[in-house]
Amino acid sequence: MKKIFLIFVLFFGSINILNAETNRIVAGNKDAKITIIAYESLTCSHCADFHREVYPQLKKDYIDTGLAKIEFRHFPLDIAAFNASKVAQCKSDEGLKILNSLYSNQQEWVRGNTVEEINDNLKKFIKNQGFEVNFEKCINDKKIEDYVLNDRIEGTKKFKVNATPTIIINDEKFDKTLNYKNLKKSLEKLI
Repeated sequence: MKKIFLIFVLFFGSINILNAETNRIVAGNKDAKITIIAYESLTCSHCADFHREVYPQLKKDYIDTGLAKIEFRHFPLDIAAFNASKVAQCKSDEGLKILNSLYSNQQEWVRGNTVEEINDNLKKFIKNQGFEVNFEKCINDKKIEDYVLNDRIEGTKKFKVNATPTIIINDEKFDKTLNYKNLKKSLEKLI
């Protein structure tokens, strides 16, 4: 499944850049001095670990205090992550809640041997979590699909992203082991 997805991304590598109707999923003060970009794949267990173990403290100390903002960018590693990204992006006003729910409960929906089975699990999960999402519309929306793929393409071209999660701080790739202690050291230098 990963090979097919990567071929798809490479083949469509020149998709038009973002449209004005699609909003980025962001937490924090839009005018913060520090901008953190997190390239993530919703099926990535390390990304789920980041949301469970690092993000809450980062949010408390830097995002909620107005020192930093974080932009969640899509870097799907497979079709299941691609479709989950489209669902989160489709409801960008609730995108952060959807992302957190998908990461917190990753094993509940990332199941199945076919794309259809995984999509069915994702659809059931989204519904059971109470998110009002027109699943088929989101999965088939070309603008959202382009938006998600453009995040991945931009990450690869601009920041040489090749794994998830990849953190960018003020346009510089964070290259240390991703834990709160290391992240805090880097952020403190920018305050």
